[in-house]
Amino acid sequence: MRRLKQRWLRWRRRIETRPSLNLTYRITVGTFGALVLLAGVVAIPYPGPGWLIVFAGLGILASEFAWAHRLLHFARGRYDRFMHWFGQQSLVVRGAGALTTGAIVVMTLWLLGTLSLAGGWIGVDYSWLDSPL
Repeated sequence: MRRLKQRWLRWRRRIETRPSLNLTYRITVGTFGALVLLAGVVAIPYPGPGWLIVFAGLGILASEFAWAHRLLHFARGRYDRFMHWFGQQSLVVRGAGALTTGAIVVMTLWLLGTLSLAGGWIGVDYSWLDSPL
């Protein structure tokens, strides 16, 4: 693993010596990292790895940008602290969190027209399932 890291650092230093290539590389990393971060933010309320995707996007950005490195450590600390706090709460608070998450998911699926689509598959055709968008 150490050898791989040394090869990566040598390759990165070669890129840094060429300003136009370095700028292109940083723009590419920034764009890709921002897209992954955005996908993670969108995925947070849904079942699955939303926060993992957010941290992956920040990790990609942190490989090139100091501000993203600081933000990554700050966000991980806040996330860990919140999850510890949330895990110590009563069943009522945890249940309310689960219900809120479920409501966000259902509302988003409704807005995107997914409920109407799925209803059509099983023969349920109510107008309130149609998206207002």
